[in-house]
Amino acid sequence: MGVVVLHLAADQHKPQRGGSGITMIWHVTQAGATALLLVAALYHPDGAAAHGSTELEQDPCVRQLGDGMVHFSAYQPQYELKDQYCTEIPQEGDTFLVVDLVDPTLRTEPVGMRVVKGNGTKETEDQIVADVRPSYHPDGVLRSEVRLDEGQYTVTIQSEKRNILKRPQYLLRVHMVDYQKLVISIGGPLVGVLLFAWLVYKLIRSKWLRRWWTAAPSS
Repeated sequence: MGVVVLHLAADQHKPQRGGSGITMIWHVTQAGATALLLVAALYHPDGAAAHGSTELEQDPCVRQLGDGMVHFSAYQPQYELKDQYCTEIPQEGDTFLVVDLVDPTLRTEPVGMRVVKGNGTKETEDQIVADVRPSYHPDGVLRSEVRLDEGQYTVTIQSEKRNILKRPQYLLRVHMVDYQKLVISIGGPLVGVLLFAWLVYKLIRSKWLRRWWTAAPSS
């Protein structure tokens, strides 16, 4: 309220230069500010921090295992109790890996999981972080707890009855900066600022504003 009163008091001592012109400038400024806030909200980096609930068909953590589907999630309850992640793991440390066997037929055959440090091109003994041998999971959930340090890891879902060429994989990034998301989060608001500045510049340089300013009374 104090800011509004100050503005109103100041306006009483300002020369009036035409209500229609001031109203138009005010609307343009308000529209630009609103657009900037919307862009900033849409591209806020916190919006995609964790893997939330999405449609199964559009979920990036769903993979095909033969004719069935599996869903992968990672948890770090020591940092965030309820958040679940997929390929972007925010912190180092103990991590719970959970694979949901979406297709009921997968629950009647042995399914396992292997976690390898790196992009999966090398699976030497010193690169294997966890190796859950294929077994039956009637509850439809395959679980493992591992300690992940900063870097890349490859999670491979294994099935004894599925073609080896069709094993689903997940490339995990642990405590690493995703520069693509960083550029998007910064680029969106930056574009909004530049657009707003360009609109203000065009308004100031417009002939309409010059004519209005010249024709307006000075008192």
